[in-house]
Amino acid sequence: MTLDAIDRALIAATQEGLPLCPRPYAAVAERIGIAEAEVRRRLARMLERGIVRRIGAVPNHYRLGYRANGMSVWDVADEAVDRLGSEVGALPFVSHCYRRPRRLPDWPYNLFAMVHGRSRAEVEAKVAEIARLLGDAARGHTILYSLRILKKTGLRVRQPRENASCSA
Repeated sequence: MTLDAIDRALIAATQEGLPLCPRPYAAVAERIGIAEAEVRRRLARMLERGIVRRIGAVPNHYRLGYRANGMSVWDVADEAVDRLGSEVGALPFVSHCYRRPRRLPDWPYNLFAMVHGRSRAEVEAKVAEIARLLGDAARGHTILYSLRILKKTGLRVRQPRENASCSA
């Protein structure tokens, strides 16, 4: 899909996040000079085509009091990882869950599940629930705790330079 000038303006207007107001799509529409329905239609089309992966809230867990953030990593039997990963990802306390390749011999883990808690004890209790769900399919795991907060950003569109030429 080729992005036109309006698509680019829409991405630029939303790449720092949607406005915090009762009608954020209307505010974006007013900012770029199109109808609210057109904003929604274009965003839906970009979502459908994979240009935009998702539209959702990105909370700052630390500011919400969740000071212990742990990425639980699991060595799960390959034949069960997709099914069990879906179950782990559906747990209400897992913010995101995904499969990654192992890097043997040093890194046997292939399933990652992020858990947030107000304390490490809370995170460890939630990870114990994941362990119960995975059962014998999990051959090992560990928890990697966040040491600092990283700034989360969404899609960025580089604005073309004037008089710049494109090459294939």
